[in-house]
Amino acid sequence: MLAAVVRDFEASPRCEELEVPPPTGQNEAWVEVLAAGLHPRVRSGAAGKHYADARTLPMIPGIDAVGRLPDGRLVYCVVHDTPFGTMAERVVVDRRRCAPLSEGVDPAAIAAAMNPAMSSWMALRLRAPIQPGQSVFVLGVTGNAGQMAVEVAKLLGAGRVVGAGREPGRLASSGADEAISLVGDPASVSARLGKAASECDIVLDYLWGEPAAQAMMAILTERGDRSRPIDWVQIGSVAGPTMNLSSAALRSTNLRVLGSGQGSVPVAQIVAELPRIADAIAAGKITVNALRMPLADVERAWTAPVPSGQRVVLIP
Repeated sequence: MLAAVVRDFEASPRCEELEVPPPTGQNEAWVEVLAAGLHPRVRSGAAGKHYADARTLPMIPGIDAVGRLPDGRLVYCVVHDTPFGTMAERVVVDRRRCAPLSEGVDPAAIAAAMNPAMSSWMALRLRAPIQPGQSVFVLGVTGNAGQMAVEVAKLLGAGRVVGAGREPGRLASSGADEAISLVGDPASVSARLGKAASECDIVLDYLWGEPAAQAMMAILTERGDRSRPIDWVQIGSVAGPTMNLSSAALRSTNLRVLGSGQGSVPVAQIVAELPRIADAIAAGKITVNALRMPLADVERAWTAPVPSGQRVVLIP
């Protein structure tokens, strides 16, 4: 079958014929792929840099897709722990990792939005379960996942959402109740962060690195009641894989730092949430802008600039 194939972690995938092992066992089945998203997680895996992947070549990238089971049912499926991903004409899936979709949904929209929307949804449902009316601070709100996090937080009951990022246009259109620029001298940025987000209940952190360290200290320093819990959920590391965390931040406040990602939540719990996310996307409650490209053009899709706010979806 035709597939995007990685044979060198330093090179882009190429579309070529590749044979893959067939389904085995009662829970495995072929899915005819209709659309597969090119997410940052997919890029890091194809570069051999994601913490959850084995460095196995050749590999087919792709962690999720929309497709049809042999009986014709439309599903969204997630694959893990395999070198044979979803950027192909067909993929072997575990039926237990498939969520049914309604006929008539746009496969490309679901494929584009599920992964980025899932990041905040799982954080607020399974890692730091949000209570109605709580406030959420999205650090990195100008990225695709950060923009969706604002919508997801409000959909799940947030009373107030504050966002911070660097891109002015995306910051202004984020939908956050208050938007904070991370551009400027550190003292001014810290003052803005402390004023706007010091009383938040949950932080969704897509940046990590120095911006997260700066935001954390600014928020905790200005917090009125330092014994009131604040959950800092680490989701992405766009600004760096490490940060310097002051010991005082842990001793002087009720700060709880936890991660949300592959490995931190049981797969069964993730799959149970998928239908609700898909329904929200299909209903237009989570905004998505899919850029459709043919699987045959995977090399161009991998390297071409992507307009801000769009996510590439490969169509076999």
